[in-house]
Amino acid sequence: GKWHMGVNCKTRHDHCHHPLNHGFDYFYGMPFTLVNECQGTDDPELAKSLQETYWFYSQMIILATFTLVIGKLANLFPVKWKIIICLAICGLLHFISWFSSYGFTKYWNCILMRNHDITEQPMNLQKTTSNMLKEAIAFIERNKHGPFLLFVSLLHVHTPLITTEKFQGRSRHGLYGDNVEEMDWMVGRLLDVIDKEDLKNTTFIYFASDHGGFLEAHRGNSQLGGWNGIYKGGKGMGGWEGGIRVPGIVRWPGVLPAGTVIDEPTSLMDIYPTVVELAGGAVPQDRVLDGHSLLPLLRGTEQHSRHEFLFHYCGVFLHAARWHHKDSGTIWKAHYATPVFQPEASGACFKRGICPCFGDGVAHHDPPLLFNLSQDPSEAHPLSADTEPLFDTVTRRIRRAVEEHRRTLTPVPQQLSPHNNMWKPWLQPCCGTFPFCGCQEENSKA
Repeated sequence: GKWHMGVNCKTRHDHCHHPLNHGFDYFYGMPFTLVNECQGTDDPELAKSLQETYWFYSQMIILATFTLVIGKLANLFPVKWKIIICLAICGLLHFISWFSSYGFTKYWNCILMRNHDITEQPMNLQKTTSNMLKEAIAFIERNKHGPFLLFVSLLHVHTPLITTEKFQGRSRHGLYGDNVEEMDWMVGRLLDVIDKEDLKNTTFIYFASDHGGFLEAHRGNSQLGGWNGIYKGGKGMGGWEGGIRVPGIVRWPGVLPAGTVIDEPTSLMDIYPTVVELAGGAVPQDRVLDGHSLLPLLRGTEQHSRHEFLFHYCGVFLHAARWHHKDSGTIWKAHYATPVFQPEASGACFKRGICPCFGDGVAHHDPPLLFNLSQDPSEAHPLSADTEPLFDTVTRRIRRAVEEHRRTLTPVPQQLSPHNNMWKPWLQPCCGTFPFCGCQEENSKA
């Protein structure tokens, strides 16, 4: 499925970010992410604000060049043709550099790979669902006689909500509902294969989402990004519950009792230590791990999550921290930064398209906004020293935990900087002879 971590570091074939270079034995899917550009829709999604900035600069350079040309021809002011030509060349190079990054996204980045080989460039979205499903089923059938780890990261339910014809119009909830129904069908097919191969009682299955609904995703009056119920905020908002509180569904017949509901805060970072324990291994002891095995909680040998604190980031910026007070069972959350909604009472950043992590689109809070999630899961009523006797005690304890957490971190280069988002021809995965990249799996097989 969707890897979303990229491929290369220094050359087109070093594959430093590729799944096969990070512990996996087999890969089929998208090495990058799924954006509107892959479908060729009119609304570009990739670095939209950055694109608008680059286009503004391009227009300014064009305007300056034309002004100089007219001034030169009309003898309004003396300027050398060399200067005008240099400005025009610089403007052209500036436009080519950023447009190469974003104007050809469908052909450069919307690709499918099998291991290190590109199978489709650009990918055929109408066949992606069946291709992913076939690959996952074939993987189970190839590995059914021994232990295996299958990680399926579906392209559903992510904009642009690619839905095959069979499921279009099936739901009362528009295209998003159709997409959810198709995802449900795909998961059902995989569970059917597990059952058919008599693997049901020996297979641990964990189904979850990586974030809440994308509130800003709209097409006309249609909401494309889901709904977060009573919870405030959504995808990409750092700390609000609507963006980070998602359900997890676990199945392991014969080991875990069916119908059990566990109301404890856990994290997707818990998957790694859980899988290691299931495989009979041991996690590294030379570093601080943010995850904890879920097995004691699932088996009922422990009643509470091992996470006393959880830290919620927007990019590299810590926006909020959560404290699960074990003695009282109360869950507190302190927000140090929150996105500025546009319009103000909308609960989302509709004017920007997605909420920023820093800058003028973020409000900073000192003292932090404090909520008692046990009583106020909607985060509607921020507490203060006047309304909450424990306000100072709780905020001091959370701040101390944040400081302790930060001491465990090692600074790394900013991966989402403008420089790292620019297209680099020498890193571009290519099927065929660069820059004439393109292939379809059927043609490759033939």
